[in-house]
Amino acid sequence: MSKLPAPLNRLPFPVIGSPLFIVSNPKLVIAQCIAGVVGSMPALNARPAELLEEWLKEITETLAAYNAAHPEAPAAPFAINQIVHKSNDRLEHDMALCVKYKVPIIITSLGAREDINAAAHSYGGVVLHDVINNKFAKKAIEKGADGLIAVATGAGGHAGVKHPFALVQEIRQWFDGPLALSGSIATGDAVLAAQACGADFAYIGSPFIATEEARASEAYKQAIVEGNSDDIVYSNLFTGVHGNYLAPSIRAAGLDPENLPESDPSKMNFGGGSTKAWKDIWGCGQGIGAIAKVQPAGEYVAQLKREYSAAKARLLAL
Repeated sequence: MSKLPAPLNRLPFPVIGSPLFIVSNPKLVIAQCIAGVVGSMPALNARPAELLEEWLKEITETLAAYNAAHPEAPAAPFAINQIVHKSNDRLEHDMALCVKYKVPIIITSLGAREDINAAAHSYGGVVLHDVINNKFAKKAIEKGADGLIAVATGAGGHAGVKHPFALVQEIRQWFDGPLALSGSIATGDAVLAAQACGADFAYIGSPFIATEEARASEAYKQAIVEGNSDDIVYSNLFTGVHGNYLAPSIRAAGLDPENLPESDPSKMNFGGGSTKAWKDIWGCGQGIGAIAKVQPAGEYVAQLKREYSAAKARLLAL
């Protein structure tokens, strides 16, 4: 395991909830943190931009009050995701608010910038950058990121194509810092497997969509409960970047999931057009076959912890 910087070295459970575009909100983030996993959300979920300060204030004050009342078992820290891409004209505004509220963890995506990393470091924040291959991983660390999120095949949303074993082992050949693994992780067994292959944390997204706190439609949540890996389609049509989506939502938009055209990557967008990703076209990973019901986020985390402990016991008994 890595030597982890604060606040990552104090996590009650080795799971980071991934930021879910549109879906994550303060209610879900707070529930995740109180349950003992890192809760996160994209800054862009707060619309208009002025709403972000209200949300950051709510999260920081609520978690501070909880920690004061439960000093023996404080909540996990929270994270804000910043899209570091030229299409995000809010980046400087949103990052300034993260500095103001001293957001413990910044998750950067779709680009790495030294100034963003430096801004987080100015108050002791930690930056995790998500990557889909070893080349991007090295660039992120060279530009000052503290840790990496290896987004392997099967992850929801903008996912890579590398097998998790291959991606983690290549990164671990040169990097001994904080490393999270993303891709089809939905059970406590899979959390332990992520650690066994060299990651410090599991990075879990799609299962949290099917929680009561998530800002997703009931149809979206039920599609996750009823679906499995056969229902996941990998395409770059909707944002210009390849990602995984639920086939039923693609059919509902009048498209054939098995015959989707390619998109121009230079036209990348975050929800433009008549059919909106991620509102109408639902992002989702391949691990959803393990999700049997919609439940509170805290109950799902408790389930993960039970499964994790049972998996450890099975290994010790071998």
